[in-house]
Amino acid sequence: MNRITSSYLLLLRSVSRNIHRPNIHPFISRLYTEGFSQTTAELSKAQLQKLRVQEQRFKRRLLSIHRKFANVPENSEFQGHHHVYSEDGKGIYRSTLGHGEQEMVEVFRADWGGDGYGSIQRVRLSPTETMLAATVKKDRHEETRCMLVHLGGVNLHQNTMLVLDNVLSFEWAADDVLFYSTQETLRCLRVFRLHFSDSGVQTTLVYEEKDPEFFVEVSRSRDQRLVTINCSSKISSEVWFIDSKTPLSFPTLIQSRQPGLLYHVEHSDNHLFILANTGAHQEYQLLRAPLASPSMPHWVPVFSAVPGTVIKDMELLRDHCVFTVKDSQCRLQIQTLTTKEPYQLNTLQLPHWACDLSPQRVGTVERGSLGFLLSSPVHPPVHYLYSSRKQKLSITEEDTRYISLPEFNTTRLQAASQDGTMVPLTLLHMPALSELHNAPLLLHVYGAYGVDLDMSFSPEKRLLLEDGWALAYCHVRGGGERGLAWHRAGSVLQKRRGVEDLAACIQTLHHLGVSQPALTALTSRSAGAVLAGALCNHNPQLLRAVILQVPFLDVLGTMQDPSLPLTVEERGEWGDPLIREHRDNIASYCPCYNIIPQLYPPILITAYSEDRRVPLSGVMKYVERLKKAIQMFTARVDVNARVPVVILDMQPGSDHFGPEDFHLSLNESAQQLAFLYTELGLDLQKTRRRQRKAKKNLTSMSHKP
Repeated sequence: MNRITSSYLLLLRSVSRNIHRPNIHPFISRLYTEGFSQTTAELSKAQLQKLRVQEQRFKRRLLSIHRKFANVPENSEFQGHHHVYSEDGKGIYRSTLGHGEQEMVEVFRADWGGDGYGSIQRVRLSPTETMLAATVKKDRHEETRCMLVHLGGVNLHQNTMLVLDNVLSFEWAADDVLFYSTQETLRCLRVFRLHFSDSGVQTTLVYEEKDPEFFVEVSRSRDQRLVTINCSSKISSEVWFIDSKTPLSFPTLIQSRQPGLLYHVEHSDNHLFILANTGAHQEYQLLRAPLASPSMPHWVPVFSAVPGTVIKDMELLRDHCVFTVKDSQCRLQIQTLTTKEPYQLNTLQLPHWACDLSPQRVGTVERGSLGFLLSSPVHPPVHYLYSSRKQKLSITEEDTRYISLPEFNTTRLQAASQDGTMVPLTLLHMPALSELHNAPLLLHVYGAYGVDLDMSFSPEKRLLLEDGWALAYCHVRGGGERGLAWHRAGSVLQKRRGVEDLAACIQTLHHLGVSQPALTALTSRSAGAVLAGALCNHNPQLLRAVILQVPFLDVLGTMQDPSLPLTVEERGEWGDPLIREHRDNIASYCPCYNIIPQLYPPILITAYSEDRRVPLSGVMKYVERLKKAIQMFTARVDVNARVPVVILDMQPGSDHFGPEDFHLSLNESAQQLAFLYTELGLDLQKTRRRQRKAKKNLTSMSHKP
């Protein structure tokens, strides 16, 4: 159901979305923007030229590796009763089921949304496949437009029946009834019902949220029976449902909101299956209740995770629950449970390299199986299928080609934090662990909102791996890797724990002989920049370079201004500055307010001029204060090395999640790689020669799964 990582996270200062890259177009060059030269010390012409040359080289290499993995599996297909559909970000196509290979017919294009609307975000088929609804997003912005298309006509463009602006989530209850939520200034508070009848189209407001700390989204049970209205804040949730058998009825409440109670709902055979944080240590467990009596007194416990593991997600098939589970070292597992007594639990082991599991899209027909993609940042997606009838996993023959990739290692480590807590750490590398002392190291951190680090496949990360880099993912407190308690342990008054965890991860790696400070870089985005910025203030000597994308750096200033989008909603994450204890705590770690004159690592910051999630004023304040502190330090201290640069790359637009256009995304990646290689003093040609030699030494070794 994928509700634990629900779409509400898109309303936060959250992680990046996947970028549609269906086609690789001819190379288009781009010189640095003027923002790239905004540094603490003016770059010489020679330095700027070197950076430009590096960027052009990396563009060519990135194009090559994207072509290499252009045909990896994607979650781009879904099925209706009569057709199979494919979506590539720009269009939707279909062919008839059971007719063998045939040409795909276009049924929708993103540019039907009008000028500037260029990418598809969400697609839903009506129950009998007569209608299609899709949202399209405006280029460089977050505005969305929902378009309803009748699938029975010949000229489909002329059968665009209705256009709805600012729609975030939507679901069909019947072929003529659509429920949708609207978004205004990043807030989703209202749900409407759209009813097509002989007398015309009727729009009815069916739910309006009054609490500004809550947001609202619409979803649907996997068996298509219920449309649910999910109301969630940082500390509680409330779910209403509409039975598709009576789609014009008003919503029914399942359980009223209570402080500290989080729950998510699925349906099968007139019963609700509820994931709620009513288990040990307020972690998720599975409960069951009759649809006719849905409130909490009727919830009966069915399953709790084994101690040391946490439930990350659940999909409900006809007769099985399929859980995605993580253990204490963030290894993925699948556990299946029969939905009727006597309950039978089965654990399915996944490949050791698996770091990300992405369920396949659900169409209009439940087929008793679950398809999903397994990947890691350096391993391309492989399609697996779980059959509830056979109770086993299978892999398609065409995907086996990605199992025999060149040798790489997935090493699970733990770092002892300042208070003794063991922090999971995932290390990806090609040379043996004992041979990494001189290897460049790129660290990743997020640690906010209970969200796991993004560990899906990235061609850019694969390129770094093949160049001999070690890639470390720090699963610090504040994130969700170890469950709800892990998030609570790094939020509000405990936010500094995430900074301590990050420092412990870096120090542990260096102590184990993995790289060294002069070859260590850190990357983070959005709210993850709070931890990265705080680390730079307190332990700058641990790093040689830092990349911050759309960074949230002025926590105190932002949280003190309730007129800004997301400020009220995010008090449960950062605290309320009107409370003295909260204000003092935020001030103690806020990157913008703890800058001191010292030698900081070089920093590359990418920001968007109209980003509403991260106020630009906070980014500018941070950059100016940082430049001033570095200048003060270098003016009174004899610095032998070059003065560290602070580069602000200001891009147009308001899309906090980064460009979806392939070439714009490629430009950003090439710029980041050029910055890393330059600041770490890496010679690209020597790096590639050294890596080719390492690959030859690995040919005699078998691939480690």
